Amino acid sequence: MRRQDFIYFRVFSIIAAALVLLFIINTYIAFRIDLTEEGRYSLHPATKEILDQVSEPLEIEIVLTGRLPGGMRRLQIEIEETIRTFNAYSNERISYYFHDPLALTGEEQQEYIFTLSEYGINPTNLHLTVDGGQSTRLIFPGVVIRDSEFETGVVLLKGEQGMSPDEILNLSIENLEFELINGIRKLITTQQHAVGLIVGQGEMEEDDGFGMVEALVEDHEVYKVPLAEARSVEDLIDFEVLIVAGPRVVYSERSKYLLDQYLMSGGKLMFMIDQMVVDLALASGTGTTAMPFDTGLDDLLFRYGVRINRDLVQDLNFGYHPVMTGDFGGQPQITPLPWPFYVVAGRMADHPITKGLDQIIFRFVSTIDTVKADGVTKTPLVFTSDYTRRLAAPARVAFEDMAQEPDISLFQERAIPLVYLLEGDFTSFFRNRFLPEGVDKAGFKETGNTGMVMVVGDGNIIKSMLQPASGEPLSLGRDPYTGNEYANRLFLQNAVNYMINPEGIISSRVKQFQIRPLNKVKLRSQRTFWQAINVVLPVFIVFLIGFIKVSWRKSTYGKYIKRHNI
Repeated sequence: MRRQDFIYFRVFSIIAAALVLLFIINTYIAFRIDLTEEGRYSLHPATKEILDQVSEPLEIEIVLTGRLPGGMRRLQIEIEETIRTFNAYSNERISYYFHDPLALTGEEQQEYIFTLSEYGINPTNLHLTVDGGQSTRLIFPGVVIRDSEFETGVVLLKGEQGMSPDEILNLSIENLEFELINGIRKLITTQQHAVGLIVGQGEMEEDDGFGMVEALVEDHEVYKVPLAEARSVEDLIDFEVLIVAGPRVVYSERSKYLLDQYLMSGGKLMFMIDQMVVDLALASGTGTTAMPFDTGLDDLLFRYGVRINRDLVQDLNFGYHPVMTGDFGGQPQITPLPWPFYVVAGRMADHPITKGLDQIIFRFVSTIDTVKADGVTKTPLVFTSDYTRRLAAPARVAFEDMAQEPDISLFQERAIPLVYLLEGDFTSFFRNRFLPEGVDKAGFKETGNTGMVMVVGDGNIIKSMLQPASGEPLSLGRDPYTGNEYANRLFLQNAVNYMINPEGIISSRVKQFQIRPLNKVKLRSQRTFWQAINVVLPVFIVFLIGFIKVSWRKSTYGKYIKRHNI
């Protein structure tokens, strides 16, 4: 064997051995390297933890398929890539396939589409340009995840009101990891956390709380908690979250002490309080007056860092309220009319709870101010629109105002916070105060650093509306008169999940992917230059390498021939 051939053989053998070694290492040690700037192919630690708990193969049916435009095709590709990434980290195989519901026919198609709608995967009408003309096509932006026994559906196309199609697509791609892993979690997780709804202070009726329970019972165990029957704070510790929603009776000092010490012990509290009371039965004609109501919780919240003001918010981004506008054939005519007291908030903070949420509806909501509370971080989550005003107590509430067009000049405020999340080192309200009689003074805690508080100035945010014809309660966020579906249900779910585990998979919702569109001005002005770079330069480099190689061989062998006189 010639020396030259031996060198080539040795180089080839080293490369082959290295490839075999890498293959063996990859077989026994799974690893991936993410070279993207924003960590596109890196998973959140909580996601990896859930994938490690997968104990049997999973199958994902992608129903977003068919002939799609560029944006939807991009979403489809990202769904595939995310599933492949999950499979790389999963303890068991996660496979996927495509299925077009519209490929089915007749009754089979209707039944399948109805099944998808039960999972919230409703068809979306997509406009396409085909052969220079416009056409429409129904798409189903979601997936169905199955194991050997159960299945669940996941909606993947989500966005905030007012977003452009590109922004909605990018936001949907950013949330893919959370939405898909959350669907997998629902299949494989059997442990449920306990969530308590405080009762006994005139809170919501059973039908009013139907939507709240329906929203939470899928992932949590929901209990009614009569605070008056709790003997000590130990009776509350087992609840991950306690919800105080729309009380109508003043809280006693003992009840406040139990809530306070629950928070100091690491508990999580959600306060949804009506600071103003309105009797809509008296709002016809000249109307009625909304008056302040003292729940006895103001001083407690003030110590934690917020104050719910005694006012009502009106917003030009409003919902509708049904009003009898006439009588036809002995039947009352009910018409939904615009009602600025029903605030439809679509401006969300970039936070795991609210990022990407659609609009949330508030009914008679009060503003919230922050006050000094050392060690407590106050994060506003939901805001009003740019056309808002406050009505201080007492505030007139009259249906006859619906007949008049709102005076835009009165709506001069913008982006008023309606929801606050409090985190950090809390100080007990009862520090340096006399403790209520009958409580265990030996176990009193002056501070707590693992608790969390959410405050909303509206007790109706998690209240179900009733179907007018049947009187049956609707799912949370469903408007019985307009048919609109607001994001109240998803907001409650995200809030509870975050408060239970802020470092869990809910935190993956803050992942951001940078949109890098082409600079069209530079593209036009530098078109020839970049064409040369992409077309001519590669060919030039190939020729240059060939010229250098030929010259080197010619020089080397020329010297060899001259040295040996060949």
